[in-house]
Amino acid sequence: MTTPPPPSSATTSTKRERRKEARPGELLEAALDLFVEKGFAATRVDEVAARAGVSKGTLFLYFPSKEELFKAVVRENIAGRFAEWNSELETFVGTTSEVLRYCYQIWWERIGCTKASGITKLMLSEAQNFPEIAQFYQHEVILPGQALIRRILERGIARGEFRPVNLDYAVYLVLAPMIFLMMWKHSVGACVPDAQELTPEQYIETQIDNILHGLCVRSEAPAASGAAGTLPSDKPSPPPSFTRSRTP
Repeated sequence: MTTPPPPSSATTSTKRERRKEARPGELLEAALDLFVEKGFAATRVDEVAARAGVSKGTLFLYFPSKEELFKAVVRENIAGRFAEWNSELETFVGTTSEVLRYCYQIWWERIGCTKASGITKLMLSEAQNFPEIAQFYQHEVILPGQALIRRILERGIARGEFRPVNLDYAVYLVLAPMIFLMMWKHSVGACVPDAQELTPEQYIETQIDNILHGLCVRSEAPAASGAAGTLPSDKPSPPPSFTRSRTP
């Protein structure tokens, strides 16, 4: 049986370089797991390093502190997506009702159903104890998220699809179902015995219909005819079915 030749120094060097390039991503994945499992205060950097299979010293080569590691996790999983989402809004062809449906769908697929949704629960629990982290999260996540939702609502109003509303508060109308689902996934679901019966996709669809029922402009109902005392129908037309199309 022929003994295979030892790997060349070039091959070993290439593997080492690939491993080095992968380390930041491995550290961020390990950090996300632990931050969501244990919270910010209880997570130790040596635990993150051990889970990623590196030394604590190696972790500090990439992230000089736990705070910087957490910020990188938030940027990688949430904050870094806003540029993409704003670009999609610019190129979206369709009604604003369809935009809103699409945004909920994409949010659930990319954030809500992933471990990254646990970051919101972490912030709600620990922000008061870590003001620097809270300020960072507000600047990188909360304000851009509110601005994006506001743009969607402004689009609907400008196109005559949505009623004029107080945008400062309507933003929270859109955010509320998202916050509920993240809290349900990472806390309520563990405490309520029948919580697993909630289907997130159906919950989102119900919330969208409810929100659009309040936002969409209603056409004037025709005058009632027939028996005296019969009132005109006040039932709004159902929102358009979800069809997403984009410019090439």
